Amino acid sequence: MHLPLTPVRCLYRGVDLYGGKVGVVSGEKRYTYAQLGERCERLAFGLHELGVRPGDRVAYLSFNNNQLLEGYYGPLLIGAIVMPLNVRLTSFELTEILNHSGARVLIFENEFAPLVDAFREKCAGIEQYVAIDGAIPQAHLSYEELLAQGRIDRPDWTTIDETAIAELFYTSGSTGTPKGVMLSHRTLYLHALDVLTMAFQSDNDVNLHTIPLFHANGWGSAHTATMSGQLQVMVRRFEPGIVLRLIERERAVRMLLVPVMANALLNSAELGKFDTSSLKEILLGGAASSPELIERLEKAFGCESKVGYGLTETSPIVSSSRVKGTVTAGDEQDRLFRQSMAGWPIVGVELRVVDSEMKDVPRDGQTMGEIVVRGDMVMSGYFREPAATQAVMTEGWFHTGDMAVWDEETYLHIVDRKKDIIISGGENISSIEVEKAIFAHPAVFECAVVAAPDTMWGEIPVAWVVLKPGVGVTTEALIAFVGQRLAKFKLPRVIHFSEEPLPKTGTGKILKRELRDSFWKGKSRAARGVDMLPEG
Repeated sequence: MHLPLTPVRCLYRGVDLYGGKVGVVSGEKRYTYAQLGERCERLAFGLHELGVRPGDRVAYLSFNNNQLLEGYYGPLLIGAIVMPLNVRLTSFELTEILNHSGARVLIFENEFAPLVDAFREKCAGIEQYVAIDGAIPQAHLSYEELLAQGRIDRPDWTTIDETAIAELFYTSGSTGTPKGVMLSHRTLYLHALDVLTMAFQSDNDVNLHTIPLFHANGWGSAHTATMSGQLQVMVRRFEPGIVLRLIERERAVRMLLVPVMANALLNSAELGKFDTSSLKEILLGGAASSPELIERLEKAFGCESKVGYGLTETSPIVSSSRVKGTVTAGDEQDRLFRQSMAGWPIVGVELRVVDSEMKDVPRDGQTMGEIVVRGDMVMSGYFREPAATQAVMTEGWFHTGDMAVWDEETYLHIVDRKKDIIISGGENISSIEVEKAIFAHPAVFECAVVAAPDTMWGEIPVAWVVLKPGVGVTTEALIAFVGQRLAKFKLPRVIHFSEEPLPKTGTGKILKRELRDSFWKGKSRAARGVDMLPEG
């Protein structure tokens, strides 16, 4: 028997098996899975009344809330495509995305009304604006008015085309112009199943949605949580005190963090004031982690912390540092190191580390190559950009742009983004490796390392460092500290101490491009031998 694979099945599994159970907590509101299903069906009816048809894009500009979660199902019930937007992008960037995508409807939180004024002038394709928090002049109607128009009957999901696009996500733009990543019904359903194989997830689990649902690590967990009947707690905005309070109040079992969030929690004045003993698992992703960060999290929260790796283009998770039965850690430091790695593939994924000719590099844990991926969760392509899609595919393998080493157990250790490798005097220097060494200093709150031009060496590593409040360290002392961990040629030649947080994308990644561009204006890194990947 062949039945189509679609996230709609995740929704109705939650409704049918856990209908009377509270499944969503959003602020002070609580909804059962039956209520979630009804609201999704009402959303589908309302969108259809607005003229939304199969293949149309429905955009969301919203922080984490129940309305955004409902958006992951309502549009799909009538064959439309959901398109969550990064709320931290500029008006110009959002306008470009809305026009490129051809979105017909924008559902937005009312605090974004000033942006909507600009969209109404510059985004002619948007026909309807819907305000989440009540009627305002910038909207044609409110979200609850949209839901009050009626309710569709439960659709026959066996008629859904599993290869049709269900979700459209624009990349963060940390390496260039955002591109629309197309994810099909089939891809998303299989990803949800594949994630379930990483570790047993009980229907008693409480999943804290700490990462924004417009971020890969955010929406990547929603379908899994829904199909397994977990309680999903929406964290509207990440604030350490609020997160710690919600862990205690809801008895959260699991949360996903990017390293910058984990660092903020560890340095919060409110850490230790709340009961966080319910936590069983902290998953890190979105940027490279270090053994020191893993160790700090496990000591602070008394639970296992591990890393997942993936990209928007891969739905997102393709590997994790979960325990593998054929691997025994030599000691505690080895265990922490392995748990800070990108880990080994999840079910449904094939990974390789290859050279420029697509030949596997030795599995010696030292030889660097690019990670390429093949599997059920790889995107259908970039929306309306066939050339960009072709540029990242070779014989069915997706080029991640991430440089790594691997071993005989297929454990991946990310070395750097290909664009962020520093080539100094012919030596390859991993900016991530230097950052981890700097971050290990107890005075450092966050840091970034980029390449700067140099007349003698071609490029040199330069670091930006933000210190923890009330502590200090000199450049000389910090370089001496790093020198105990790294070879001399890898040491940063200059350290810039900043009192302001480093610039970040809406998903918490440090914008190295902005830091690097301050050195390279009017100069070309390609001319110095750096392989410049297609943007994406």
